[in-house]
Amino acid sequence: MDSWFYRPDALAKTYREWIRSAAQVDDRLVQVLRQARRGEFVYGEKSEKLSALRSMCEDYRLPLAWSDPATTIPIPCELVHMGTGPSCHWHALTRLIKAFKFALAMYLPLQVLLQLRQPSRAAMLGASKAALRSSMFLASFISLFYYGVCLCRTQLGPRIFPSKFVSPMMWEQGLCVRSGCLLCGWSILIESKRRRQEIALFVAPRAATTFLPRQYDSKVGPHAPDSRILLLRPISTFGVRGLCSQSASPYSLPSRMRIRDA
Repeated sequence: MDSWFYRPDALAKTYREWIRSAAQVDDRLVQVLRQARRGEFVYGEKSEKLSALRSMCEDYRLPLAWSDPATTIPIPCELVHMGTGPSCHWHALTRLIKAFKFALAMYLPLQVLLQLRQPSRAAMLGASKAALRSSMFLASFISLFYYGVCLCRTQLGPRIFPSKFVSPMMWEQGLCVRSGCLLCGWSILIESKRRRQEIALFVAPRAATTFLPRQYDSKVGPHAPDSRILLLRPISTFGVRGLCSQSASPYSLPSRMRIRDA
């Protein structure tokens, strides 16, 4: 998730688009976070590059003063909530519901299709339970991420770490996103032990490509794939085959998420 915000080119395009559709985040908010990371948005200073923040205030009918980091420190979480109101807890709940609907619409048909080879009442019931469980996993992942961002920015973060140690700007420059990443990861415990292993096989190669080079240096050879990535490909291929071959799988992956060679 940290790479999706700050180094999106490190992820495959189809994977980035899937995360974007699942997260249902305003692109302008992502833009503002990237501006803060680059130093174009600094609390206590005027900036002419925050048109995205101003347009968000206008669209969500919030005070335009909130778009001025020179006078508003920190930017209220209500702007981050994107129209759901001032409560961070309510925003997390609405995210949970929206993400659950999104996930269920994807996982349930896939699970049912897997059972059509040998349909039975028990198989369909198991497929429904598996889809519900996996949908709750994904919904919790998304909801906890947003909740983690709010907790560190305005709820718990400033109380645990006074501004003289961790300034509001430090939260905006990446700590809030990383706090969300830390919290949302615990949602994996909703899945069964076997499913956690399968998900790890699916995610690990993608995580590795965010910090391992995909190509050799040009002095070695143009466009030659990195040997470490070659070592990861058998693992990723095994992970996807395992997911697709087990009919009792709690959730299956859409075809656009399958591993493709970089």
